[in-house]
Amino acid sequence: MKIARFSHQDAIRYGIVDDGELVVLAGDPLFAGFDTTGERVPLGDAVLLAPVIPRSKVVCVGKNYADHAAEMGGEAPAEPLLFLKPNTAVIGTGDVIVRPPQSQNTHFEGELAAVIGRIAKNVPAERADEYVFGYTVANDVTARDLQRSDGQWSRAKGFDTFCPLGPVIETEFDAASAVVTTRLNGEVKQEAPLSDMIHSVADIIAYASAAFTLLPGDVILTGTPAGVGPFGAGDTIEVEVTGIGVLRNPARDA
Repeated sequence: MKIARFSHQDAIRYGIVDDGELVVLAGDPLFAGFDTTGERVPLGDAVLLAPVIPRSKVVCVGKNYADHAAEMGGEAPAEPLLFLKPNTAVIGTGDVIVRPPQSQNTHFEGELAAVIGRIAKNVPAERADEYVFGYTVANDVTARDLQRSDGQWSRAKGFDTFCPLGPVIETEFDAASAVVTTRLNGEVKQEAPLSDMIHSVADIIAYASAAFTLLPGDVILTGTPAGVGPFGAGDTIEVEVTGIGVLRNPARDA
């Protein structure tokens, strides 16, 4: 089931995608379930928004594909390498990524994202699926020059607009057979099966929840494969995950 958060007639609502229409939900399904209002809105009349705005945090994993770790000049860490993005970095499909004046080298990083559905603390990996509401697509935008100069990643990955999410949340998703693909102006730059991830979604949830509580609506970015690279003003970045959809964002300078 695909869940969208959308704007229609000056109101922000949630809906189930069904045959070119949105079956309107009574509230945020993370908290209100899947009761419907009986109303249907054509997809063409709605503006899709970021499918979730984390109330707490975006948890990210660095170097979770061996080929990406190699292209960054090192080996993959033995344990998940965690960092955070602020929720103010989140935008939706179609929204503009704004390249800040502090950086001259912004990169795309296409990824799978998991949306947490219930309070999670010290979750064992074998039960992690019970805590996932669904999955969406992410672009872990990075100011690569600032990442290198700062020596830590908060500023480089935390600018406003640096966490595109969307277009929808898929509640029934098979990561084992899915592929993540990133295109820059239509040209494929990244493509890899999600099975290439070193640390699985379940392992990441177990590792992260052992350190801090995950709250409903928190988002976990699971890492990017090789092929990351720069983009500039006027470019369009598309990230696609099989079975979920295409996250598409144009870029401009501030």
